[in-house]
Amino acid sequence: MPSDTETRATVGFFATCLVDLFRPSVGFAAARLIERAGYRVVVPRAQSCCGQPGYNSGDRDAARRAARRAVAVFEGFEHVVAPSGSCAAMFVHHFPDLLSDDAGWEGRARALAGKTCELVDFLARVAGWRPEAAPPAAGSITYHDSCAGLRELGIREQPRALIAAAGAPELREMEGPDICCGFGGTFCVKYPAISEAMADKKIDAIEATGADTVVGGDLGCLLHIEGRLSRRGSAVGTSHVAELLAAGSGDGMGGD
Repeated sequence: MPSDTETRATVGFFATCLVDLFRPSVGFAAARLIERAGYRVVVPRAQSCCGQPGYNSGDRDAARRAARRAVAVFEGFEHVVAPSGSCAAMFVHHFPDLLSDDAGWEGRARALAGKTCELVDFLARVAGWRPEAAPPAAGSITYHDSCAGLRELGIREQPRALIAAAGAPELREMEGPDICCGFGGTFCVKYPAISEAMADKKIDAIEATGADTVVGGDLGCLLHIEGRLSRRGSAVGTSHVAELLAAGSGDGMGGD
């Protein structure tokens, strides 16, 4: 791997709305991991939402506006990385579809899609990065596979490979790690009772492992799970996979 000064390319980092507003430590941790993999990280100030709330709610005009803005902001980078499978999937799959009837934007959207990755997929597959040291002793963990990352981007083995390469902490697989937690973006707002019931089933599976912490790659899922864990009085903690890996890679994490 190249040293810190031998950066191979520039990564445009899409921070995501939830990371920006609720847990900036995820963004700092992700950026440090990308830097440790040998890339220079740039966070464009002009970035905004990926448009997923509008897209999921049927407001395609709003989603198209968000897509055009993202394309204009990020198309100049060699790589684009997001610490969220759902946001990355918007870039990779849905921007080209949203702009398919606009000759001036479709090609640009497809070009951007071709160089956009979710964080752990980028680290494991594109950068070929592996953790340099095991994370600090943190008991055991279990991993939740978020729907968009798993089903739209094939994110499953990548985080597990990185965690295994670190040598710790112990990973205890839950029953149905790929079953939805009930967040689903606007789904949890439109159908709160169903969302809560799904979260309870997910938490039952998490607690059955005896793990100390549930780890995931999408902050929306983690916030949803964390909130329900708190209301149930559970002692299980939550961590984004970027936070977990950065804690063991010689990189301190930025504050909130």
